[in-house]
Amino acid sequence: MAAPPEPVAVLPALRTLLGGLRRGHAVSVDASGVLPLALLAGATAAGAWSAMVGFSEFGVLAAADLGADLGRVVVVEDPGSQWSEVVAVLLTSVELVLVRPPAPVGGQLARRLVALARRNGAALVCAGDWEGAQTRLHVASSLWVGPDGGAGHLRGRRVRVEASGRGAGARPRSAWLWLPGPDGTVSGADLEAIESAPAELDVAG
Repeated sequence: MAAPPEPVAVLPALRTLLGGLRRGHAVSVDASGVLPLALLAGATAAGAWSAMVGFSEFGVLAAADLGADLGRVVVVEDPGSQWSEVVAVLLTSVELVLVRPPAPVGGQLARRLVALARRNGAALVCAGDWEGAQTRLHVASSLWVGPDGGAGHLRGRRVRVEASGRGAGARPRSAWLWLPGPDGTVSGADLEAIESAPAELDVAG
């Protein structure tokens, strides 16, 4: 029996949650925030050709700030009513497709696109709801860090990310991350420092 293909790489800070993005699987991620863009950054930094569908110019620039290699990214900012057809074509061409659909994706369409990803060895990440997603990533809590008790210029954001799923990914797990850190990168965050630091604003979600 042939060994399963190597997953699409993620940033080192995310490996305890995912290991990697499994090809032929769908991952559902919170639509707000930069977590989906961090997944794109890890994939392209490792050399994977990727695509962004339905993200604004701001989202593209934010991905670059997190370390994404935009030279390896196909960007379809506004696919309009043809977004599912666009995603289908890209799943035959690149290793990772990151999509922000205009509405939650479910039923027959979700299954068809995942089957296409499986056939072509691509990973699919949805910023928003995706029926039947094998893995779900959720920012459970968020701590903005800044000087003067959290006032003034915000230096970084510490988040607790929870992962859950089905099958092999069913065991819930979580990790504290800088997303992004003071230097703009994504890295692990020390839990004890988070709980004791006085200069932080606690914002859920």
